[in-house]
Amino acid sequence: MPIPDWSQSAPRLIDVATGRGSADCVIRGGRWVNVYSGEIIAGIDIAIAAGRIAYVGPDASHAIGEATRIIEADGRYMVPGLCDAHMHVESGMVTVTEFARAVIPHGTTSMFIDPHEIANVLGLPGVKLMHDDAASLPINVRVQVPSCVPSAPGLENAGAELGVDDIREALTWPQTCGLGEVMNFPGVATNDPKMLGEIAATQRANKTVGGHYASPDLGLMFHGYVAGGPADDHEGTRKLDAIARVRQGMRAMLRLGSAWYDVAEQIKAVTEDGLDPRNFILCTDDSHSGTLVHDGHMNRVVRHAIAQGLDPVTAIQMATLNTAQHFGMERDIGSITPGRRADIVLTSDLPTLPVELVLAAGEVVAENGRLTADIPAANYPDFARGTVRLGKTLREADFDISAPKGAGKVRARVIGVIENQAPTRALEAELSVADGVVAMDGENDVCQIALVERHRGTGGVVNGFVSGFGYDQPCAVASTVAHDSHHMIVVGTSKSDMAAAANHLGKVGGGVTVISRGRVLATVELPIAGLMSDERAEIVAEKAAAMVAAMQACGCRLNNAYMQHSLLALVVIPQIRISDMGIIDVTRFEKVDLFV
Repeated sequence: MPIPDWSQSAPRLIDVATGRGSADCVIRGGRWVNVYSGEIIAGIDIAIAAGRIAYVGPDASHAIGEATRIIEADGRYMVPGLCDAHMHVESGMVTVTEFARAVIPHGTTSMFIDPHEIANVLGLPGVKLMHDDAASLPINVRVQVPSCVPSAPGLENAGAELGVDDIREALTWPQTCGLGEVMNFPGVATNDPKMLGEIAATQRANKTVGGHYASPDLGLMFHGYVAGGPADDHEGTRKLDAIARVRQGMRAMLRLGSAWYDVAEQIKAVTEDGLDPRNFILCTDDSHSGTLVHDGHMNRVVRHAIAQGLDPVTAIQMATLNTAQHFGMERDIGSITPGRRADIVLTSDLPTLPVELVLAAGEVVAENGRLTADIPAANYPDFARGTVRLGKTLREADFDISAPKGAGKVRARVIGVIENQAPTRALEAELSVADGVVAMDGENDVCQIALVERHRGTGGVVNGFVSGFGYDQPCAVASTVAHDSHHMIVVGTSKSDMAAAANHLGKVGGGVTVISRGRVLATVELPIAGLMSDERAEIVAEKAAAMVAAMQACGCRLNNAYMQHSLLALVVIPQIRISDMGIIDVTRFEKVDLFV
């Protein structure tokens, strides 16, 4: 929810700072975590007026009037509100409003969201829905315009497409802050006109271009990508990835999401190699509702970074000031200094970061882990619903994989899941054939994966093999959350259960379901674009927990296996994926045969 900008507030801020006017609120007697100087300064007061900070100093008594609200810090640390520099609301399976309700008690007061999930289903109107939802909130939520819809043209078909003109239009909306992660890194490196057109439009608008270089190759393609304009990247997993990005003038975004654990290795560039931390930023990328409700958000990431040996103030800088500077919002957010939004967290300990009080624009919005702000639920229109169109009732035979004629055995390509990381391995397996149909190999953890077309009702099914989930019971897990094209992904050891799971999601309008022996064990209904629920985050978290338990009951032992499941169609992250066009080799960016 917008507050008056600095030019409108300046006269009052100056009056409060000089004692000619009274503050709306004064926080008294805290320890100031100063992210500019890197100091912790005790015995400090903060005076707030018109949603902004007017004064920070040893005594704000001159700013206290009859109507001034006093908050006693009692020696606690006063930390800038935390910023998530890169994330996808849809991964929380809730609306922007519900995501905000879940993370505000954890001290998050700014989010930079890339709604490319809903864009792949509903196009620009879907992005506008998220933008308008964001604009209604008491915290600062900015939107990056999705850059790659579809994520890999020629390798997949999504439910919508965005072009340069769409990007140019969305960049004029008041909440937009730049271009979302440019995933088509081969396109940038080979001068694809669409990619360069989007980047140019963003730079002309003086906004930030988000990056996504999902390759371990730091050779000429990487250098071409950097020359193409992306200003940050969150796809690094190794210390040398972070070093390479920062040395080339990019911001290295280190993520800790529900399933992506990329901070510990990359933060060594600072803790071991001594690189300047100013160009390192913390983010989450993807966090599902269970993580948000039970484990935290950016406070979780900051705690984790500190646990890796990072100085606490430096970790806080990476989640506040560094982010604000990156997006050109340093005059508004990222520090506790005059003129900025009064986004402040009170905590009694920096390393463990318990979030005891949260102010957003000078108003108390959460206390001791409980939301205190009244944030009405968002209403999404009918066109955002009913988006799962299968075209037919699927049957077990739709998941049969025919062997080459006369073959008694086949050698097949297999998608290999890597725990806690987004990349996959390109594996191979020798599989038996019965009556012309290729069999799974449960003993060696090779089960089937299918991508079911769900945008246009074609009835299309692409089948393949996947390994790493560990399912040891007859079962199937289906999801209409399938980054980034968001067709339906079905993984299973039983083809009858795979058909039942797909049909069940078609009936409920999208979501995630686990079925075993024909019985529904758990379902998270996601009726908004097949991606998000309109229920409260706590309810969605309960359903998500039941889903995880059901996956475990079927033999899966992976940490956050659902997040791994949802990325198996993301044809911009190596090594091998599935799309509606077939099996995709993401090291060569081409379709390959299922059989070797």
